[in-house]
Amino acid sequence: MKAHEIREMTDNEIQLKLGELREEYFRLAFRNAVHKVDNPMRLRSLRKDIARCLTVLNQKEKEQQADQ
Repeated sequence: MKAHEIREMTDNEIQLKLGELREEYFRLAFRNAVHKVDNPMRLRSLRKDIARCLTVLNQKEKEQQADQ
């Protein structure tokens, strides 16, 4: 997921996507702890997608505070 795709989403959509990503990351990390997963790079990409979502949310929040 690219940052420009996230910026086009509303705050609620980003929150929902963030929840989905965190849940997927938790399940995959748990499965990785028990035994090897097929694609360990997916863990890394999920962490980065979570960080992108949080970054965009923080940027939008700061923009709203600056407008007030």
